Parts: sequence; C-alpha cells; structure tokens
Amino acid sequence: MNPKVDIYLSNVPRWREELEALRIICLNCNLVEELKWSIPVYTFNKKNIVGINRLKESVALAFFKGVLLSDTEGILLQPGKVQAARWVKFTSVKEIIKLEPILKAYIFEAIEVEKAGLKVIKKKTSDYKIPEEFQHKLNKLTALKKAFYALTPGRQRAYIIYFSQAKQSKTREARVEKYIQQILNGKGMTD
Repeated sequence: MNPKVDIYLSNVPRWREELEALRIICLNCNLVEELKWSIPVYTFNKKNIVGINRLKESVALAFFKGVLLSDTEGILLQPGKVQAARWVKFTSVKEIIKLEPILKAYIFEAIEVEKAGLKVIKKKTSDYKIPEEFQHKLNKLTALKKAFYALTPGRQRAYIIYFSQAKQSKTREARVEKYIQQILNGKGMTD
C-alpha cells in the first residue's frame, strides 16, 4: 500500500468505500500501487495496468489497454473518445464484490497483455472520414480549410468525431456552423 494513496483516499468525501474495495482487488493481483495524475494507478513492471477513478455519479476501474482485452463478460465501456482505455463503472461496493472474480481475471489478462508487449494501434486523424457537410465547408471556405489543417491532429480528430456522431445531415450542418468561428480562431472544441 502506497502512503500517497492513503492520503488521497482520506480526502475523498464520496465513494471512499468503493475506491477502497477496488484498491484491495488491485493489490490482491500483485500490482504496485502508485499515485499518478492524482489518481491511484496500479502497475506491473512499471507499466500502467489499471487506475481507479472517482467520477460524479460513480467510480471506475480503468484498464489502460482495455481495448486489447477479450471482454468475455461484455462489461468494459469506452470512456469518451479514447482509443485504448476501457473501464467498468460502479455505484456500490455490492456491485464491486459481485464482479470481483471477473475483475481479477481481467486484471490478470491485462498483465499478460503487458508481458506480451502488445501495443494499441491508434487510428491517425487521416483514418477518420470527414463528414460530407464539413468537407463541403472546407472546400468552400479556404480560410476554414487552412485553419482546420493548422490545428493539432487531436483537435482535428475531436471535430471530425463530433461532427460525424450526428445521425442527421441537418444536425451535422448545425454542428459545423456552430464551430466555424472556433476553428478560424485556431481553437479546439473545448479551448
């Protein structure tokens, strides 16, 4: 047990019992406990395996290379738009205890992924298809095209994914219109 994690947990007003339950599971899998990015992270041979996160309405056990796990139980969720990580969310200690054997199996599989040296092959920005509505604007407005391609690949990806998620063309067009000035200003979606 890492004393830094003890301090972290002592300052958690909500979800302390759930975080403690996840902590015990991780420690019982012979992982090294560290505090990274202000959260408890569990490593094997100095490689990140899992972290435990406190969210507003739940806690999560996050697998850094979760996309490479077999997820035989179908419990892993993709947090946001990340490519590699997957997590399992909980709202009670009872839920955690019920899934403990499965969580341990997933953790041991994640350790095997690290031992095997497996890497997550991440999609490049160029691998994402630009929605037709946005491509039309880029073709029409030279300044927009120049500003968009001057953004970092991550910012470009965020826009492409966000615009693409809308099911209707009308909604995609509205999203594009809403962010044109932001792009022209050289800003990402959340800047």
